[in-house]
Amino acid sequence: MARQNKDTKVNKFRLVLIEDQTHKQLWSFRFSRVNFLVTAITVIVFAAVIFFAIIAFTPMRTFIPGYPDSNARRAAIQNAILADSLENKMKVWEIYAVNLRKVLSGEEPMKIDSLISLGQAASSASADFAAEQDSLLRQQVMEEEQFVISGRQDRQLPIEGMHFFTPLKGVISQGYDNIVHPFVDITAPANSVVKAALDGTVIFAGWNDAAGYTIQLQHSNDIITIYKHNQKLLRKTGDKVKAGSPIALVGSTGSLSSGDHLHFELWYKGEAVDPTKYINF
Repeated sequence: MARQNKDTKVNKFRLVLIEDQTHKQLWSFRFSRVNFLVTAITVIVFAAVIFFAIIAFTPMRTFIPGYPDSNARRAAIQNAILADSLENKMKVWEIYAVNLRKVLSGEEPMKIDSLISLGQAASSASADFAAEQDSLLRQQVMEEEQFVISGRQDRQLPIEGMHFFTPLKGVISQGYDNIVHPFVDITAPANSVVKAALDGTVIFAGWNDAAGYTIQLQHSNDIITIYKHNQKLLRKTGDKVKAGSPIALVGSTGSLSSGDHLHFELWYKGEAVDPTKYINF
């Protein structure tokens, strides 16, 4: 009979370590394909777990580029505390400077402790101080003008040379467009204080179905400012206002308003101009 050759599959392997000169077997290891795959996968998983543990629970993670270490976090916290402290110091020095001016002018100084304890009222007081300083500067300029040779009593400054008080600190939700949107919308929390941009006179303060509670101010040099969608008006028609003095509270009144914001318009010589060119909101 013919001898049948059967294909045999090698299922097991042996790894042997033999000395070259004496051919003495030093170490041997038997394994199969399945054992080899299981062992390799186990080693890889174990190595990955060890590597993750080293990175996650040891200071080795600080060697990863861009990973903040404890010193960086500590420095960030200290910088935040220092910035807050400097801001408070600046407010105290601002109040101190105002009180010093009051003492020199013979007025009654205001107590710093009482201003700080008032919280939000202190911010309004600071705004009043700034408005008062601006008014004093304007008065000083007017007094100096009386000695000019031409004899003019007031100066007609271009709008680029005027100093505007920020009516509201917030985020501009819609900017100025000469054709579609000739004004700006500034979003801010409800009941935030709206302030006058310049010294002027209230020429309108009332309700409008589309614009809600609206107030308009007439200023010198042919400038008009308009404030719409307010929650409440703090001035009435005919009132004189100073730059930085409160005139309204932010709201969302009127059919054209979809949220708490200030609709602010700036008009110069009968034409609407971009307020962001002259005011830092």
